[in-house]
Amino acid sequence: MQRLYDFLRRHPTWVDSFWAVVLLGISAVFGTVAQEARAADLPVVTIPVTLLLCLVVALRRRMPETMLLVTIAVGLVQLAFDRSETPANFAMLVIIYTVAADGARWASRLALIVGLCAGTLSQLRWPESAAGPLGNVLIAVFQTVPFVLAWVLGDSLRTRRAYFAQLEERAARLEKEREAQSKVAVAAERARIARELHDVVAHNVSVMVVQADGAAYVLDAAPDQAKKALETISGTGRQALAEMRRLLGVLRTGEHQESGEYVPQPDVDQLDDLIEQCRSSGLPVDFKVEGTPRPLPSGVELTAYRIVQEALTNTRKHGGPNAGASVRLVYFDDGLGLLVEDDGKGAPHELYEEGGADGRGHGLIGMRERVGMVGGTLDAGPRPGGGFRISALLPLKPAH
Repeated sequence: MQRLYDFLRRHPTWVDSFWAVVLLGISAVFGTVAQEARAADLPVVTIPVTLLLCLVVALRRRMPETMLLVTIAVGLVQLAFDRSETPANFAMLVIIYTVAADGARWASRLALIVGLCAGTLSQLRWPESAAGPLGNVLIAVFQTVPFVLAWVLGDSLRTRRAYFAQLEERAARLEKEREAQSKVAVAAERARIARELHDVVAHNVSVMVVQADGAAYVLDAAPDQAKKALETISGTGRQALAEMRRLLGVLRTGEHQESGEYVPQPDVDQLDDLIEQCRSSGLPVDFKVEGTPRPLPSGVELTAYRIVQEALTNTRKHGGPNAGASVRLVYFDDGLGLLVEDDGKGAPHELYEEGGADGRGHGLIGMRERVGMVGGTLDAGPRPGGGFRISALLPLKPAH
């Protein structure tokens, strides 16, 4: 049964053709009865009119506008040749409903006008002599009502379809927006993870490389210094592993809670340890704090720490063997200022212009992203007189 229903839905013209044949049969029976009653009522005009009206029913969904015009023409022929209504005129109701539901707007308006006029024209052409003037008016109104109802039903169906189509379009648009938001969120999370990984790996590995080179250089001449360098490498490696474990741990569902296995996010209070680590790796660093230290938003604290970490890492990588650095941390009433300078040979031009080239310069990209997330500003470039300079201003109010 379901297959038959699906087949009929896919082939609506077959269904309409079936009802057209039924209407043709009813009209034939009516015509035979009429012929027996009055032989003059079955002229040559009646047969084409009946066939055309049945054709209108059969093709109403394939060519609604054309079938409406055919129906109007048939009605005018009936009025002109004095051929009264037959059962086939039921096609007028059907085509008015169809055009109101599926046809063009002009055709729908024309169908309404035709429906409003059909009953009146019919009553004027074939009045009921026994009903009197008032009775004929009531009959005309009564005959108009079915045409108006057919048009109203069709137009209501059109409106309902348009409403559901709008709902489907809106649902599809919202789904696309949700997908886009999900992609943006995923991209932002990937960028955050990339920044964290870069900051953790770049800094700690650079310290380990410097200490390993120093240990290899003094291994025979100064075993105590080599041992100290190896201890620094071991401590730095453990710190890197702890931060990596924390970063990977928060990526897993259900592991966002703090655990003794994961270290907390670094903040400005840990800058002393960071700078001491840099000093122990052979990089002289002058660190000063101006203003009154006070608690800061966690995002600002982490951003400040990572900027200093990345700046000192770049100094170690690009400043040369005799480079020194200075770090200034300034507490303002409405923000936190950072100034990191070195007197080395400076970073290559492509590392700080437009994010770097050939995969380099990711540290400065991460700095700009971090500062932008808290609504701050960052300036990075060569320092007058040689070396490199990074300055940042981090507002204490969250970015909107």
